[in-house]
Amino acid sequence: MPPTTEAREVFRSLGYTISGGETTFVAERKWRRVHVVPLDADDAKEPEHVLTDGGEDGARLRCYVTWKRAAPDLREFLLGLKPPYDWAVIGVDREGDFEVMQGAPNSP
Repeated sequence: MPPTTEAREVFRSLGYTISGGETTFVAERKWRRVHVVPLDADDAKEPEHVLTDGGEDGARLRCYVTWKRAAPDLREFLLGLKPPYDWAVIGVDREGDFEVMQGAPNSP
């Protein structure tokens, strides 16, 4: 199960306003508009089908939120994919702790 509730809690705790669907959502704060995609551990290991959204929402910032144990693999996959937008991965746990893993330096 993707950490959707945990992802929303992380962004709310950072002062973002949340809007959007039940699973993916948009987090906004000041000038930042971030498309947030929670992924369960299985999708984080094999994310190809999840990452092909076409980027139609116009968000230049993306954040993929998954469970901490799956976050390093997802980051490595994204580093190899080199998507045409700025991105980060957040690894969360059920206790509310999280770790932000930045995307590639100077991307896109």
